Amino acid sequence: AYTNNNFTADPHTAYNYAKGQPVIHPFNRTRVQIGTPLDFLVVSDHAEFLGVIREIHSGDGVDVSEMGWWDGIKAKLAAWYLNNHLDEGTALELFRDILPPPLPVRDAAKSVQLGGDSNLLPDMVDTQVNTWRSLTNISDEYNQPGEFTAFIGWEWSSIPGGANLHRVVMTDANAEQAQQFQPMGLLMSQYPEDLWGWLEETAPKVGANFIAIPHNSNLSKGFMFDDTRLRGTPFNADYIALRMKWEPIAEVTQIKGDSETHQDLSPDDEFADFEEFPFYLQSDYSPYEVKQGDFMRSALKRGLSMGAEFGQNPYQFGVIGSTDAHTGLATAEEDNFWGKMATDSIPENKNTQWEDDEPAPNGWAFSASGLAAVWAQDNTRQSILAAMQRKETYATSGPRIGLRFFAGAGLDALDLADGDLYGKATAAGVPMGGELAGGATSPVFIVLASKDPLDANLDRIQIVKGWLDSNGQQQERVFDVAWAGERSPGPDGKLPAVGDTVDRSSGKNSNTIGAAQLSAHWVDPDYSADQSAFYYARVLQIPTAR
Repeated sequence: AYTNNNFTADPHTAYNYAKGQPVIHPFNRTRVQIGTPLDFLVVSDHAEFLGVIREIHSGDGVDVSEMGWWDGIKAKLAAWYLNNHLDEGTALELFRDILPPPLPVRDAAKSVQLGGDSNLLPDMVDTQVNTWRSLTNISDEYNQPGEFTAFIGWEWSSIPGGANLHRVVMTDANAEQAQQFQPMGLLMSQYPEDLWGWLEETAPKVGANFIAIPHNSNLSKGFMFDDTRLRGTPFNADYIALRMKWEPIAEVTQIKGDSETHQDLSPDDEFADFEEFPFYLQSDYSPYEVKQGDFMRSALKRGLSMGAEFGQNPYQFGVIGSTDAHTGLATAEEDNFWGKMATDSIPENKNTQWEDDEPAPNGWAFSASGLAAVWAQDNTRQSILAAMQRKETYATSGPRIGLRFFAGAGLDALDLADGDLYGKATAAGVPMGGELAGGATSPVFIVLASKDPLDANLDRIQIVKGWLDSNGQQQERVFDVAWAGERSPGPDGKLPAVGDTVDRSSGKNSNTIGAAQLSAHWVDPDYSADQSAFYYARVLQIPTAR
């Protein structure tokens, strides 16, 4: 982030923006303010070289007095090189040079380095320790239980051969607990199971809970939700149990695209092409290839197959959204989006490409997305993290859509307007993220959705089902279960489009179509008690301007 002219935003900026306070944009210097404040935020800087680039450029320079001869030379060279790029405004090239080359992924994972010019960076251990201490103290400063939750966390940035395997690590620890460790980064290991092992060891030592959230799986070259380990060895019960423990949820939408599914994997899903991002994070170009292991829906289906094989399902996870903004500003609002990087916050900078004009993302490729929605009992670190651990979460691409989803026997008798619907539905069944044993007949699903009061109306609610058929083959189907307007499915089973009220000259939406709320009781017409299956709800707005 810092290498893209993000010189002034810091955790104070991030928390103040999230809480609804006006702040100054780090690049264009305008006054910016979130439309609807957030309830919680994790400021998750990359663990690798934490604070080092900022210190080299804007701090007191590099203290080489306690470094060896070679480290001192490296540090001075890095300082000159970084400062030259940052001061000359050529940071995009610098950022690209730090990315790894597109090498074979399993071979590249054996190395604990990024790539290219990152090897020039000095460790500056004291800077990293002091930066972590500052980040955790600031988080505690802004944490207000019951009003606003400021989480401590970081990003583990494994990206072997350009395969994005990043995880955002969150903890309910306070600053005193978090300062007992330095966050694990890829320079310790590029293997996810080593991160889980580190969490397994660290959590009891500091007396805190942690989760690791797979992040941007759509750019993982198929390795995020693979059917073998990154080391090339088969899954086993211990590996699956460790993954299930530490990764209960996954990110499904963010600025760098949507990770639910892809039209190549779900050709019968008319909405499977939402916010595609066909670019890898690497120093040299290679064409994007759609892989099963990149996307949530195919991962859930793969998990059913692995559950049948191993008796445990490693991909039985819930979902959230996040922004991944590198501006310090959690901007998921479509009409209030301030760029992925600080420099692409203005239209004239959004067309910036690599120097060699190879296909690469620019500012127009990025999406104003997303948000994490959590059904927690209290707005505290412990309560929110516990809800994530039980998977009672969902993702939105930015709008504050309210969603409830329950399943169980006999739920058809429940009144959807009952003030104690949650208590009665969970007494008879399970909420989102729950697991049901198969019965003789289909469970009843209850789904309720309400629009963002400040955003567009709703088009429809869908339930997506994945299952293993009698031959053990993975299948999927999308059901329309509630919709706005006087529409009926056609001969092909598809619901006609809701319409479009977007004014092309202004981007405004008249909101004269759609519904403010939708709900349904639903049973699976194809239910089979002897088939493993998953179900999740998807809520669509009426068309809006991007």
